[in-house]
Amino acid sequence: MRIILVTGTGGAGRSSVAAGTALAESRAGRRVLLVSADAEEPGPGGPQVLVPDAAADFRREFLALQARSGAAFDLLGAAPFEDAELTELPGSRHFALLRALRDAAAGDWDLVVVELPPVPDALALLALPEQLRRYLRRLLPPERQAARALRPMLAQLAGVPLPAQWLYGTTARWETELAAVQEVVDSPRTAVRLVVEPGPAAVEALRTARLGLALQGLALDTVVANRVLPADSPDPWFAGLAAEQHRHLAALREAHPELHELPHLGRAPRGPEDLVLLAVPEPAAPPGAPAWTVEDRRAEDGILVWHVPLPGAVKDGLSLVRRGDELLLAVGPFRRGVPLPAVLRRCTVTGAGLVDGDLRIRFTPDPGLWPRSTP
Repeated sequence: MRIILVTGTGGAGRSSVAAGTALAESRAGRRVLLVSADAEEPGPGGPQVLVPDAAADFRREFLALQARSGAAFDLLGAAPFEDAELTELPGSRHFALLRALRDAAAGDWDLVVVELPPVPDALALLALPEQLRRYLRRLLPPERQAARALRPMLAQLAGVPLPAQWLYGTTARWETELAAVQEVVDSPRTAVRLVVEPGPAAVEALRTARLGLALQGLALDTVVANRVLPADSPDPWFAGLAAEQHRHLAALREAHPELHELPHLGRAPRGPEDLVLLAVPEPAAPPGAPAWTVEDRRAEDGILVWHVPLPGAVKDGLSLVRRGDELLLAVGPFRRGVPLPAVLRRCTVTGAGLVDGDLRIRFTPDPGLWPRSTP
């Protein structure tokens, strides 16, 4: 199964590009699922469509949590909510979309095309499973569950389930769900595509997308330049507009050679035949995720170097802090806590430098932790 996540700048036509790609692949005989909040019912030969329902998803999950925690809430004197009282909270759409992605990946499809929100929200969405798992591990460490065998006995004496009992049970369920979503996001079968309309904001959106994805260890598959104007119009005003657009196209192509251009239809897409014209084929050689590698330079200068690819990063917006066995990276508007490779946990950070989008973090082995060679 191949999964294509489509994001882009607002109003650039990512919904149409996602629908057109899914429709073309479905007509070619593949089993295709389109996950989109804006998709219409498919016509003959079209893909299956899954429309995430954030409101229903929120009510279902909230009521299930309330039911599992009923005894504890009764102990606190809480009044339970009914279905009709519940209104989705901010962020519910993200969780509904992540669950839809997880469910789609578990289906029997050749291709799943998922329409994501615009670039900033899409990057936050893709980082969400890992971030939440990190928070859960810190706030409710798994090792604290070692004594959970005693909880049933204590609960029986108290007459109600102890809060820790349902809390850890809920945490374990969340961890399982988040791990399943993260597995889909991190899979080499999953690709991210960026849809932009050539203009002043396009190159900045590309830089932001590449940087945010690279920090998560993900690759940008294809950049789609949508609504490209013809360059041979005899009308001076139209020709000037097209010339400016093509200057932005050249900048996009320089930043990301894997650029696919889609012509302007002269109108909003009308029906399946127009959507098919906006289909984007698979790239000849899809890029792999940027590799985070450890270079062993102990023989030369006694250090190890961790290479972290961050295309488009600048030194002014970059910071890193080590906390235990994690490295807290901040680059521009993005942050991530990254577990250190095992070999670097026995080292101290002694410096870092950014060279052509490659963050090189220098580590020196700690003599007190590094195994000594025997004579």
